[in-house]
Amino acid sequence: MLKKGKEEIIYLLNKCIEKFQLETGKSVVQNTNRKNYEELAIMLSEISNQLPNTQEQFGHAPHEPDPQNNKANYPFRKYDITGGQIKDALMGLVANPRTFLVDTCYIYLYNMGRQAFEKTPVDPFLIASPQEEGQPKDSYSIITENQQLKIKLAALVKETDHKIASRLRFYRLLFIPLCICLLFAGAYFWNKGNENSLHLETFSKDFNLLPYRVNQKEKENLEGVWLCYTGSPQARLSDPNRYHKVVANLVEIKYKDGYFTYHRYGASFNHTGYIQVEAPNTLSIHSRILNGSDKTEYPRHSLMSIDPKNEYQTSISASWNFDAGNNKRMIGIREVYKKLGKGGRIEEVINTPANASCQCKIIKWYQKNNKVETFYLKNTILDSTKNASLYSLIDEKSILLKDPEAAVIMDKNF
Repeated sequence: MLKKGKEEIIYLLNKCIEKFQLETGKSVVQNTNRKNYEELAIMLSEISNQLPNTQEQFGHAPHEPDPQNNKANYPFRKYDITGGQIKDALMGLVANPRTFLVDTCYIYLYNMGRQAFEKTPVDPFLIASPQEEGQPKDSYSIITENQQLKIKLAALVKETDHKIASRLRFYRLLFIPLCICLLFAGAYFWNKGNENSLHLETFSKDFNLLPYRVNQKEKENLEGVWLCYTGSPQARLSDPNRYHKVVANLVEIKYKDGYFTYHRYGASFNHTGYIQVEAPNTLSIHSRILNGSDKTEYPRHSLMSIDPKNEYQTSISASWNFDAGNNKRMIGIREVYKKLGKGGRIEEVINTPANASCQCKIIKWYQKNNKVETFYLKNTILDSTKNASLYSLIDEKSILLKDPEAAVIMDKNF
């Protein structure tokens, strides 16, 4: 008898990731970012969408035909596999994985469906032993294993540091002062030899760094927690229901040494960057996808004019539509900001049943008055916000494609 449920799908997906990385040479970072699994999901979808026609060939369970298969694009077909599905199953959040996902993994790994594999199993790790069947399964096996490894690693590091400190104490007392003297001497002579090279003043002028000194009132007006509404989903060609879709992002802005740090929580991924005040009430916003590395991915630049009297502040951005597969493209877009307040801390809720249930990003804002406000970030229809002030700001007229193309941006006559 084969293993089933979480234990089976976690093993299969890990094997699929290993094979995918070996065949393509591409790395799959296994964390909570569903975008990391998108290329694997698209490749597996090529198999899953053929399941209604391959029962006899591969020996898997029957799957009903998809009447929308030739009308819709990825990821809106019935048997499409998404990065979010792989992420949730891999993290142990799915008790009963979808049959087509399981069959697809078996076909990709062993060139046969689950039913055929059960008759002639070729991987002993998928066979359930009587002892395993009687034991309770850990619903969060990967998370628990990671925590155990972290504890062991911390203990090992502490033990190693203690040994190193004991052995090198004498050498530190001898060599650290010498190294400090050499460092200062080297810095002095290096500085003297490069007096005619580029200085910070030259960089500041050439790159227009911090051309304006922010006053206290401007600092208070800008620093805090904001909602940012954007209509970028309206430019996603793979979504046939993209008309009037918008998404709210939660933005945290903090002052730092003459400029502002900018952290933006989106429905699928986060942004990090900075804000520079160019002139009174004129801002330049620079950000990129927060991807866990120093690699700059999908940079975006915005100009915003602040009027403290207005409830909504608008910006013009060079951004992306963040579509699936090969449909990603650069766009120009108007975005609308609304300040909610100031202070407290922001916390992203991940790896909970609530995430899988709402299919959205959950953000909590812990305010100074002990009040907690929860935000559910996801793509919604603009009309459902029931806010007439937003209609004229982020409808289909607020988007500019990099290259002119018909039928991408829908209007009410489509």
